[in-house]
Amino acid sequence: MEKLIEYILQFGNLNKQQIELISKNAAETQLHKDQYFAEAGKTFNRVAFVLEGVLRICYYNNKGEEITKYFIEENNFVANPYQNEPFTEYIQAATDCKLIVFYPQQWSQLSNTILEWDTIINKIFHHALMKKMDRRSSLVSEDATTRYLKFIEKFPSLTNRVPLSYIASYLGITQSSLSRIRKNIA
Repeated sequence: MEKLIEYILQFGNLNKQQIELISKNAAETQLHKDQYFAEAGKTFNRVAFVLEGVLRICYYNNKGEEITKYFIEENNFVANPYQNEPFTEYIQAATDCKLIVFYPQQWSQLSNTILEWDTIINKIFHHALMKKMDRRSSLVSEDATTRYLKFIEKFPSLTNRVPLSYIASYLGITQSSLSRIRKNIA
């Protein structure tokens, strides 16, 4: 819980009672590697903070191939921006994970009770969006080797933590191409 509070405090101030309220409304949960936290076609209204591990957002293309869209590491939130609508992707544990989860009623209570909560959360999600755009922008215009080098730069801890097949999918290349790239730059 301490990591969550430290993270939130980077974006705004909270008093002791507000911190206690956040702690009281949060539930810690664990996911085993490959377990789904959210599934396409189902409603996903929870908000989670990643304490340990790596989640990945993925989907299946029209050929039935699994595509990794994004990775969510420690000290980041994950939420569905389209509340009460079926989720279009999957959120899967790429490693064993420990999460702090807020259910909709608890999240609403925080919003209704803590005066600056919505402002703080908006700052957090704006920060996350900017980080995501920065990480994804190189995937559009660069060659495969440059994309991998930028991946290492932007996600330095992931190359040894998640399967190479997930990284290759995220980069839009085959696993054999990724292996060749890794061999050539070693």
